[in-house]
Amino acid sequence: MPDPVLASASLRLRHVFLRDLILSARIGIYPHEHTGAQRVRINVDLAVKDEPQGETDQALTVREELARVVDYEKLANDVRAIVVARHVRLVETLAERIATCCLVDERVIKARVRVEKLDVFPDAVSAGVEIERVR
Repeated sequence: MPDPVLASASLRLRHVFLRDLILSARIGIYPHEHTGAQRVRINVDLAVKDEPQGETDQALTVREELARVVDYEKLANDVRAIVVARHVRLVETLAERIATCCLVDERVIKARVRVEKLDVFPDAVSAGVEIERVR
């Protein structure tokens, strides 16, 4: 079973996350899935090497402060760009692309990504996949 730890003082990990991002994606293997977009919900959890913040932080500019952390606005924009880039056949492929993008930042040591199709079955909230990738 994968290690569930994403935030830890003793391991110096910070948990950065993106919850319930709902986007229109061109996704699926069936012919009817190639005719338009479907709603997907994406959740991303990152275990990030924690940089302790100090009193000198007040002297930093906003740009300098953002450079010290994993920016969740950039994360959201990167996920949006991946989703709209092209048709993807499998939710697994989309999840892998998102995880790979997250791990580009050297501070990210673990990425957990969940991709759910929201309108697949009339009697289910969603169907999808969750993956975890470690640096």
